[in-house]
Amino acid sequence: MTAKEVIATDRAPAAIGPYSQAIRAGGMLYCSGQVALHPQTGELVGEGDVAAQTRQVLDNLGAVLEAGGASFDSAVKITIFLKSMDDFAAVNGIYAERFNEAPPARATVEVSRLPKDVLVEIDAVALCG
Repeated sequence: MTAKEVIATDRAPAAIGPYSQAIRAGGMLYCSGQVALHPQTGELVGEGDVAAQTRQVLDNLGAVLEAGGASFDSAVKITIFLKSMDDFAAVNGIYAERFNEAPPARATVEVSRLPKDVLVEIDAVALCG
């Protein structure tokens, strides 16, 4: 069995439950979903503003990827959870700013509710090392 390593950084919000920000195992980094919480205050960023929330989510996700020895460029699979598919175009435009060269595989799903009633959550799987 391959050893697993817990990854944590103070540049992203602390886990708000019994989970890790990310786990590194077998040359892969598995990042938990990030929401638009400010890393230092834990307060929601951009209440009601999907663009502001998406930028914060991607900042948080980027910090976790970096802490685990990965990056947006090394991401192989992304899942985007949206409160409303009406926000797809706005989120997709901001997403494209971070994932422009050889973008990873991706799924986008609409869900009835997200933690802290945010509008968007994004998780990632990436190559690391």
